[in-house]
Amino acid sequence: METQIIREDLTQAAEIIRSGGLVGVPTETVYGLAGNGLDEQAVREIYEVKGRPEVKPLALMVPDAGEIDRYCLEVPEAARALAEKFWPGPLSIVLKAKTDIVPDIVRAGGETVSLRCPDHPMTLKALRLSGLPFAAPSANPSGSPSPKTAGEVYAYFNGQIDAVIDGGPCGIGRESTILDMSRTPYRILRQGALPAEEIEAALRDSLQLIGITGPSGSGKTSALGVLEREGALVLDCDAVYHELLAQDRELLEALQARWPDAFEGEILDRRKLALIVFSDPEALKQLNEITHRFISREITRRLTGFALNGGRIAALDAIELISSGLGALCDCVIGVLAEPETRLSRIMDRDGISREAALLRIQAQKDDQYFIDSCDRVVYNNGSAAEFEQTFMNTLEEIRNG
Repeated sequence: METQIIREDLTQAAEIIRSGGLVGVPTETVYGLAGNGLDEQAVREIYEVKGRPEVKPLALMVPDAGEIDRYCLEVPEAARALAEKFWPGPLSIVLKAKTDIVPDIVRAGGETVSLRCPDHPMTLKALRLSGLPFAAPSANPSGSPSPKTAGEVYAYFNGQIDAVIDGGPCGIGRESTILDMSRTPYRILRQGALPAEEIEAALRDSLQLIGITGPSGSGKTSALGVLEREGALVLDCDAVYHELLAQDRELLEALQARWPDAFEGEILDRRKLALIVFSDPEALKQLNEITHRFISREITRRLTGFALNGGRIAALDAIELISSGLGALCDCVIGVLAEPETRLSRIMDRDGISREAALLRIQAQKDDQYFIDSCDRVVYNNGSAAEFEQTFMNTLEEIRNG
């Protein structure tokens, strides 16, 4: 039997798959060796033709992200977000399999399955025409180079498989990246054509990131408490800054290069630095430019780690959230405001200072109108803690519902 070359009639290719045959299929990375992924015998033939040990599981090709729930259990929202962003494309996502649907031989006896949506119009059409997932490892004998053309597949398997779809040369020529999302932390099992940095950025983007800002004494802590109970990672930008001052050598070197008089040897004297910058608006601007860059980098690092561990919602807390540029990272910025007398009372009780000192602190900060104009939403915190928490929960619900 000579292997057919299919250039147009994809109905024929789909019929071969449905009848248990094997077809070489093009993708954006390399050619795959495809069979009915729900047919144990067809999958066994894939292993035999490739000379691949059956202890190594196979991926399933699907036509779109809508197929995920057909074959997988406990699908995290982050997996759906990545599929929507990168499919069709060179990303394989490992998830918990529906073991009553995905054959044991595909899973190599495990509990997970890798799904892939190839970015090639001919293979996508064949998938849709067949109505089946394709078990489709690379179309090469194990240990041989992965094929990038139909001719290479034909040379490998002529007479051993039924057909090859000639979709032209593959554009990337490198296998897909495999990301295990069946457990946390998510981890890359094989670095392929899709860079890890792009996956991490997409996971961060899939987080719901809420910004919390407002003047001193407004009660932002109460809002952050609600978010923490909702499972959010809460990042206090001021606390992050002080942690960086204590341990980030690169930040300290940048500060020392600009204000050497604020250092005793290599030790920063924060009081000296404050005296310098708060008496010079240009120096304060330069300090903010330096520190905001390092804070943004650290915030990004922590959000990445949280997303890789399956987190779904995070919050940034900062008085200068808007002016620092961090607010631009947020899906929604909420300003928490309160009446001046309420704020005075809270600051005096919290910090043990006089009314005059508390008033000076309030007068040094931006007024309510700034937050009203700059924030996506504003909530007022003038009543009891229970009243505010309910108000804030209602606001979060409105945000979730769009």
